[in-house]
Amino acid sequence: MTATGAIVEEGARGAPSGPWWWARRRSMVLDVALALVSALECLLEGVSFAHEVGMPGVLGGLIGVPVGAALVVRRRWPVAVVLISIATTPAEMGFLLGIVGLYSLAASEVPRRIIVVLSAASLLGTLVVTVARFHQDMAQDGYHPGSWSMLAISMLLALGLTAPPVLMGLYVGARRRLVESLRERADGLERELSLLADRAEERAVWARNEERTRIAREMHDVVAHRVSLMVVHAAALQAVALKDPEKASRNAGLVGDMGRQALTELREMLGVLRTSQVGASVAERPGEVEPQRLAEVAVAASARARAAAGGPGAPVASAVPGVPVAAVVDGGGPTLEGLEDLVGQSRDAGMAVELSVVGEERSYAPGVERTAYRVVQEALTNVHKHAPGAKAVVRLAHRDAEVALQVENGPSDGGGTDAGLPSGGNGLVGMRERVTALGGVFVSGPTDAGGFRVSAVIPDAVAA
Repeated sequence: MTATGAIVEEGARGAPSGPWWWARRRSMVLDVALALVSALECLLEGVSFAHEVGMPGVLGGLIGVPVGAALVVRRRWPVAVVLISIATTPAEMGFLLGIVGLYSLAASEVPRRIIVVLSAASLLGTLVVTVARFHQDMAQDGYHPGSWSMLAISMLLALGLTAPPVLMGLYVGARRRLVESLRERADGLERELSLLADRAEERAVWARNEERTRIAREMHDVVAHRVSLMVVHAAALQAVALKDPEKASRNAGLVGDMGRQALTELREMLGVLRTSQVGASVAERPGEVEPQRLAEVAVAASARARAAAGGPGAPVASAVPGVPVAAVVDGGGPTLEGLEDLVGQSRDAGMAVELSVVGEERSYAPGVERTAYRVVQEALTNVHKHAPGAKAVVRLAHRDAEVALQVENGPSDGGGTDAGLPSGGNGLVGMRERVTALGGVFVSGPTDAGGFRVSAVIPDAVAA
């Protein structure tokens, strides 16, 4: 029995009504029926042989019954059945036993050399007995044919009794092994597909978690900065409302602009989350636009808000109807050219910010510039939150294969208005994730002077 047969047998023991159980029952019934027929045949032939040699007929019948019944174990011990058949060949007993035994031997997993040896022994035994029987019968009838003709007839008869069952058994055995091999291969493929399905499910879960994290990071970076500036301006407005109405009016206008920009960005990001509508729009125009990341939509919304407010840097309207402006904005997100505007927004909120650029200005990969912009943006937002009134310095260094940036602020001098901005602790985590995802280095921590420093070095993907 092969390994597959053992597995099937082991698995079928718990299901007595399965197809394997019925197949086994049919095989047992067939073996018992063949054994009964063979036992009856050997009984009659044993009695006949006993009379010929002068033995009691009962003794010949008693010998023939167990010989013929040996077919019951033909599947388990085919070699023993063939040996019994060869041993009883001189007695001309077991015609069915020899044919079925040779078939079972050839169809079994017995080594080929044993099959060849036993088949040749059975052929030789049948040939000798056939020649002797022909010679005896012809001598009784007074007919004396030639030796060669007698040998040729005996050989044909011996081959007719030996070759067909052996060839049929070899064919059935080969086909059975092929079916088992195909079944094992199918089982292996089924297990492999199951493993692949499990891995695909795990990757889908991981991708969903990564997408949630990315969306949360983008919403934090884009919206939190605007809202933080709104809160700072509102706190300043509250402080100067009675003393300087003109400055209060200017701060109120800034708060309104920031609020409109934050709402526009939030609306655009929530619209992107409705992937079915965006997917249908893109599917109607294949090849015109490519799916854009959420950050691209956010920066396009910010640029659109600045254009509506009359600010600089307004992008050109989308030339593709129904597609967000972010889908056609060159660069796919905020760039380092927007640092001046970013620093200017913090100056308008009352922060003393200095921007220092070292090295020859050049462009980097969109992901690199977007990440550098977000790091500076979040660092300035943290200064508004945790060090109101502190002076900040933004340093940007252009290098051959990387861009380095640093945002450092001093201690809060108490002169600024504390807006009471809440902090969820996600800013530094988000900055570190962005930088390390591009293979960069991110370091942050307090300074000896009582301030805080954020540093990042981001390799240029284009140069790499």
